[in-house]
Amino acid sequence: MRAFQFAIAAAAAVSITTAAFARPAEPADVVKAANVSQPDLSPDGTRVAYTVRTADLEEDTNTSHIWIAATDGSSEYQLTGREGESETSPQFSPDGKWLGFLSSRGKGEDIPTRLWLLPLAGGEARAIEGVKGFVSDYAWSPDGTKLALIVKDPKPEPKDEKTKDRPQPIVIDRLAFKRDYEGFLDNRRERLWLYDLGSGSLTRLTDGDFDESSPAFSPDGSEVAFVSKRGPDPDRTDNSDIFVADLATPGDAPRQLTTYEGADYQPAWSPDGESIAYLRGGALEKIWYAVSTLAVIDADGGTPNVLTPDLDRNVFDPVWNEDGSAVRVMVEDDGREYLARVTIGQQGIETLAKGDFVLDAPSAMQSGKMALTKSDNFTPAEVYVFADGELTKVSKRNDEWLAGLEFGSFQRTAFASADGTEVHGFIYLPPGYTPGHAYPAVLNLHGGPASQFGHSWDDEILWQLLSGKVVITPNPRGSTGRGEAFAMAGHGAWGALDVQNVLAAVDDAVAKGIADPDRLAVSGWSYGGMLTNYVIASDTRFKAAVSGASISNIITGFGHDQYIREYLYEIGTPWENLEGWMAISYPFFENQRIVTPTLFMVGEEDVNVPAIASEQMYQALKVRGIDTQLVLYPGEYHGFTRPSFRLDRIKRWNAWIDKYLAN
Repeated sequence: MRAFQFAIAAAAAVSITTAAFARPAEPADVVKAANVSQPDLSPDGTRVAYTVRTADLEEDTNTSHIWIAATDGSSEYQLTGREGESETSPQFSPDGKWLGFLSSRGKGEDIPTRLWLLPLAGGEARAIEGVKGFVSDYAWSPDGTKLALIVKDPKPEPKDEKTKDRPQPIVIDRLAFKRDYEGFLDNRRERLWLYDLGSGSLTRLTDGDFDESSPAFSPDGSEVAFVSKRGPDPDRTDNSDIFVADLATPGDAPRQLTTYEGADYQPAWSPDGESIAYLRGGALEKIWYAVSTLAVIDADGGTPNVLTPDLDRNVFDPVWNEDGSAVRVMVEDDGREYLARVTIGQQGIETLAKGDFVLDAPSAMQSGKMALTKSDNFTPAEVYVFADGELTKVSKRNDEWLAGLEFGSFQRTAFASADGTEVHGFIYLPPGYTPGHAYPAVLNLHGGPASQFGHSWDDEILWQLLSGKVVITPNPRGSTGRGEAFAMAGHGAWGALDVQNVLAAVDDAVAKGIADPDRLAVSGWSYGGMLTNYVIASDTRFKAAVSGASISNIITGFGHDQYIREYLYEIGTPWENLEGWMAISYPFFENQRIVTPTLFMVGEEDVNVPAIASEQMYQALKVRGIDTQLVLYPGEYHGFTRPSFRLDRIKRWNAWIDKYLAN
């Protein structure tokens, strides 16, 4: 989960409320939200294409379609919409006459995702032919005659036609052999290919047996930059580098630009083709707790120039100004994510658009404009255009269903933890909140742990808020957005300082007279579920808990989930550091501390945090006679997609807490 931040005065919390609307929203209302994403600006800067994903409760399905809006906000319309099919990743051709998108359109099962081209002057979209395997990413050449494709190898053809329909053994020989939504991993790779639109020819651009991603054409169209891990065993490291493939010598070893022992990613060519901006992660052992920085390197190689060495905040998505004088980035800063500019050859960073909201997914600049998404605490993401220092809203996919609803209000908070560390967060107040009256309250905990609650739409918070409870959402140590040291305090120390911090958030809400100390619950998903388990094993004041997709016997995760590299970086192996593994597994091995009635929920196919971990905690509490329940959702992974299951999760989650917080 990406983290978001907000600026907080060190004094009292500031209350921000929504306008008065016709009726309080209900928990089921949040399922209606359209997920607006992936904006792409047309070459002339007059239109923006984007993806809109919606749920159909009656059909129990989700669909994603492409929409287009005028950049002045005057109009928008749906471009694709074939029943039962979805489209994502829209990109305009350089001449603006075509729109590319990804889709698995077609009849039959197991149809691979293909790249489709839609003529914007009229006519049907067509899939490019001759590509075997799944297309996961693509980029147009500057003259629009070629495409750089990232294609996952197709499944191998069966050797015996007579037995091709029978189940086959799963043979595993790689270190990282599982991934959520995919399950067991084989040795197929995602490779960089060049597709010629005139001849229909497909050419492999690189050598070797490696995964490749993030293709970006040079301005003259002669080279493609990309990201890859090309060490002896890429599964063992997060060390990625920027490489460049030359179209004149396809199939040759690419030119390696970066050599930093860490993650180099998101390459973006300067307009003159002389240099490449990119992101640099922190030291490998710091994994996701490290701060990412902006760097620029000559296109021919050399020593990189790190442009944000002293920022101590994560930056994302580098985009060059059209004149090449500066690079724009998104900056994560204590609850906000804002747009900023770093001028080449100058010190410091300049804020361009910042407020109590989160900006994301910026497009390349066209005619002085940039498209991106914007959301806040009570508004799902919509597409905006940034130009001349102003943000203009151009999509309105959520306006209609939001009209006439009241979501309540929130306060930004700052409070001291037990050791004096200042912790920040939010307190959400339900519709009709009466100041001075203490309400039943839920301590809701974010996933990650290297992420953060911020000024953005979070339906999990709203479920609980709209059931009439106060929702407390702190950003404890281990969270991002407050600098690397604050995040690194959680490295290998789960259930320690973060427990101290989130309990201080509850104390703060009780001291303010907002939360009723006799009607408290705690909940979360992923690491939020894990932290829920740590909390109820550390404090008995909570009357109910909901632990979603969590693990407490961390040793169970080794070799069973997808985090082998992270375990090795953060904790080491169980046989070399058993004490460390046991220290962060206390909710299971010392579950006799837990007296809180707890609901465990998990997707049956989850590989991120597999169901066995929830099953173990459920069984431990059940053996001891603690009121508990386990709910598994068939076919669901770490993040739920089936609309009926999403709604069921809301209802069960709230019903469990309501049962124990009733007067």
